[in-house]
Amino acid sequence: MASVTVRGSALCTVTLLNFAFVFITGADFIRFLSFRAIYHNITGETTLCQDSIPWSVALQDSSVLRSIAVDLGLLALFTVQHSLLAWPPVKQACKSVLGVLNRTAYCFTTALALQILMRYWQPVTGAPCLWSVRHAPWSIWFPLLCFTLHFLCWAIICSILMIFDYPELLGIKQVYYECLGLGDPLSHKSPQAERLYSHLRHPVCLELAVVLWLLPALSLDRLLLAGTLSAYLALAHSLDKQDLAYLCVQLNSNMQLFAEPHSDCATDRQAINNHKK
Repeated sequence: MASVTVRGSALCTVTLLNFAFVFITGADFIRFLSFRAIYHNITGETTLCQDSIPWSVALQDSSVLRSIAVDLGLLALFTVQHSLLAWPPVKQACKSVLGVLNRTAYCFTTALALQILMRYWQPVTGAPCLWSVRHAPWSIWFPLLCFTLHFLCWAIICSILMIFDYPELLGIKQVYYECLGLGDPLSHKSPQAERLYSHLRHPVCLELAVVLWLLPALSLDRLLLAGTLSAYLALAHSLDKQDLAYLCVQLNSNMQLFAEPHSDCATDRQAINNHKK
């Protein structure tokens, strides 16, 4: 019993430390994608690029080419990590070695790859912007509009992640169920839910696309970042009619749960059914 308790305590400690690391990385990622880029443009002036330099000259500049090469390498590191560890043969191999910590390790390596990307990202300041809002009054209002929309998008993203079982997504639920002897959390979900999760693990494509592309000024390095992540999101998900039908049923069920009065027993029974789904 003591060994079981020690093992459970160790698993919980590792999982909670990973949660803290992922949470901090998520906050850094929000700053990296949104607030840093908008802050440089909040007055309508930008130091992110040099519009006076022609593209023909900028693309021959060794510093510009070096920054592009570094940024492409960082993007390749993230996409390879995120895809390779999700590839079924590699996923099964990791699960056989790590057991219940497999999802925790996946989230940790993802956060680590993002930290490396953010820390070593090279802004391309020696090339023109693809667009830049500088004329009054939009030089003031458009950055504020971008800030507001980015804030709303991140709020929606966080809400959606909570709805899509955030503890299971980060590996916390797997450890909790292991300590209670309940098995894999996915085994308690309906086949439709498992199918949806296999096709759409991160349901934030539209909001993230707004965050990536809606900026007062679009520099060359931001184009690389937005284009690569947008293409990756588009290729990584494969929703079909069955998934959309399941989402519609769940949405209608939840709306009815909040809209119609129920007795306590009926409400509890509906909540249990939704949890299983």
